[in-house]
Amino acid sequence: MTVRRHRARSAARLESVGAVLQDLASRLLDRLDDTKARFGSALEIGGRGFVAAALASRGCAVVSADFSAEMAAKAGGLPVAIDGEALPFGAQSFDLVVAHLSLHWVNDLPGALLQLRRVLKPGGLFLASMPVLGTLAELRTALLEAEAALTGGANPRVSPYPELRDCAGLLQRAGFALPVADLEEIEFLYANPLHLLRELRDAGETNAITARSKTIPPRALFPLALSNLPQRDGRTIATLRMAIMTGWNEDE
Repeated sequence: MTVRRHRARSAARLESVGAVLQDLASRLLDRLDDTKARFGSALEIGGRGFVAAALASRGCAVVSADFSAEMAAKAGGLPVAIDGEALPFGAQSFDLVVAHLSLHWVNDLPGALLQLRRVLKPGGLFLASMPVLGTLAELRTALLEAEAALTGGANPRVSPYPELRDCAGLLQRAGFALPVADLEEIEFLYANPLHLLRELRDAGETNAITARSKTIPPRALFPLALSNLPQRDGRTIATLRMAIMTGWNEDE
């Protein structure tokens, strides 16, 4: 599984993107301050070491799940390596489920959401973050245009993302009560555009889609694409549009 390999490699490089990952995790976990509910047990998925400690400080016993065993071991809770399509947890096992920047790698997202609601206790909260359409739009456009200019064709080199307006609908379809999806839009500026590609690699977020090209790209592809990225004040712009999703497993 390509995602598993990327995340296993990333486990040894997280320190280089630690400040960014910590900020993004904090934006997600701030939503817990909006509820008076208290959570004794929590499952966190994909936290990369920046979620479990914060949940433990709130009094949660935390299980840390990830697609790679190496990343799960660094996450900070009781480590569990999972298959994104089948969760090895019993029904009504947790008061809280937090999935941070991980669900976009699941092939069957509606099915995964159903499973995540199943492992929540009645009255439990689901909290998740996920990149949505518009994320890395600058890089996607630059790569497509550069490859078309060099070869006359183009391959998908940036993962597809859902639209924000679909996120709450997916929660509702999975049976969550009071589904909400709001947006955090974060703009990153890079003095060297190569640092963008390195941070994506170090965070385990490089291209893993099945339809990606398996051939070696033209040598000029990435230099041409990076040179065409938009800039502000001499710095390259990259955008993350992060949906923050909440839903409750209704207490019968």
